[in-house]
Amino acid sequence: MYLIGLTGSIGMGKTQTAALFEQEGVPRYDADAAVHALYESGGAAVGPIGEMFPEAVRDGSVDRAALGQIVLKDAAKLAALEKLVHPLAGATQVDFLNAQSAAGATHVLLDIPLLFETGGHEFVDCVVVVSAPPEVQRARVLARPGMTEDKFADILSKQVPDADKRAAADFIVDSSVSVADAHRQVKEILAALRGREGTALQARLDRAAARKPKGA
Repeated sequence: MYLIGLTGSIGMGKTQTAALFEQEGVPRYDADAAVHALYESGGAAVGPIGEMFPEAVRDGSVDRAALGQIVLKDAAKLAALEKLVHPLAGATQVDFLNAQSAAGATHVLLDIPLLFETGGHEFVDCVVVVSAPPEVQRARVLARPGMTEDKFADILSKQVPDADKRAAADFIVDSSVSVADAHRQVKEILAALRGREGTALQARLDRAAARKPKGA
C-alpha cells in the first residue's frame, strides 16, 4: 500500500484538494477530523485533557476555543498537549491503515496539516504540498469569520514556511487557478504514482506504536 502525505499551510486549499483525491477513489485519513473525534464526548482525549486543563472541558467534551486560549501563548502547555494528543491520534491512524490494508487499498491519502512540523513526512512514500501565491492565501484566510491579522501571523509562525514545504515536496498542487485545474493536477499525480510499490507502511506503523501511551 502506497502512503501519500498531503499537507499545505493555512488557506492553501488542502481540504478541497483532499476531496479531489477522494473523488478519484483514494481513501483519506483526515487528521483534523480524528482529533475532533478525540475531543468529543466519549473521546479518548477528554479525560486526560480534563486532568491537565480542567477549564477546557465542558459538558463532557473538550471546548476547543477554551483550550486554544490556554495553550496559544504558552509553549510549555502547547508542548504538553501535543505530547498527550499525538499518540492518541497516531492510534486512530494505525486503525485506518490496518483497515485499508485489509481492504486491499493500493493507495491511501494521509491528510495531515502539520505533516512537516511533526516529522510525518519521513514516514510516507511521497509528499504532496498544496500551495498558492501569498496574496491568494492571505485573502482566503482573512475572509474567514473571526480571523484577524494577528491570528493569521501567529498561525504562520507555527508552520513550516510554504517555500520550504514546496522545496521538500515530491508533488505540488497549485490551487490558485480553479478547482477543475487542481483536479487535473491530482489526476496527473495519481497517474505518475500508478504501479509504484510503497515502502513506508511498516515504518509508519512502528512510529505510531512507539508513540502509543503506556498502558493503552
